[in-house]
Amino acid sequence: MSDSQRFPVAAHVLAYLAHKDAFAPGQAIASAVLASSVPTNPVVVRRVTALLARAGLIATRPGACGGAWLLHRPEDIALDTVLHAVHGCAHLGSPPPGAKGCPVGEHIPRQVGKALIAANTAAGDALSRITIADLLATDPPALAGIVLPDRAAIPA
Repeated sequence: MSDSQRFPVAAHVLAYLAHKDAFAPGQAIASAVLASSVPTNPVVVRRVTALLARAGLIATRPGACGGAWLLHRPEDIALDTVLHAVHGCAHLGSPPPGAKGCPVGEHIPRQVGKALIAANTAAGDALSRITIADLLATDPPALAGIVLPDRAAIPA
């Protein structure tokens, strides 16, 4: 799975667990069930849930009666925490080193680096204000005013 897909899958999994009120081992949701909701392969879900468990957001139990459940209320799980848990991709990249002796090559990488830090910080700040509970709500204040582009315009 690409780095850029870990975060959306993780957010989806956490929202599904919250929707199903999976807060204890007896309410664990199997990776195959989670995968069918995404939809993706259960192996992808198990990789993501392993990262979420390592971060203390969920617990998992292997085996035929296994699955995952939340360790925190959905309103207490901010998306920046989810992003960090799965080493997600809000990071926009790194500037190339630039050519020595070139006035542009020696100057621009530092400035592009600063711009990337500003963009990554802004993304993290925005995600810190959105929770898993917001993802489940019909019209949460944290997402007010945001309009999705036409589905055909969203890159796959």
